[in-house]
Amino acid sequence: MHHDEMIGKVQVLAHLPDRGSAERAAHAVVSTLSERLPSGLARHVAAQLPPDMGAAMREAADAADAAGADSGTAGERFGLTAFAGRIADRAGTDEDTALEEAAAVLEVLDAALAPELTERMAGALPADIRVLLPTERATEELG
Repeated sequence: MHHDEMIGKVQVLAHLPDRGSAERAAHAVVSTLSERLPSGLARHVAAQLPPDMGAAMREAADAADAAGADSGTAGERFGLTAFAGRIADRAGTDEDTALEEAAAVLEVLDAALAPELTERMAGALPADIRVLLPTERATEELG
């Protein structure tokens, strides 16, 4: 999926007023997600994203490696509250809006990434963040 297509889908799904807002939301979510994922997995995800979006994931993976983390280990440990707070800070919004934007971005990522990579990403996230993924939301709606 190309960058413009991804940003357009984020804008529609998150009901954002313009592409700039969608761009900020997408980068805030991708950057925060990359902090939570193991650096090796973040690099695999980055490789399947448009270059500018993938760069945010690679930067976080590089920062983790520079701090002495092993690329096979888990990323930073934080839950949904911190996830929302970090996204809100980066996007310049409140935490409720950040969660709505995160769900939209994760839905677009789900469509853009290979299914097995999405499954690995889901497996690396705690349950409270994982509920933002489209498959988890669908499961909750049925249950």
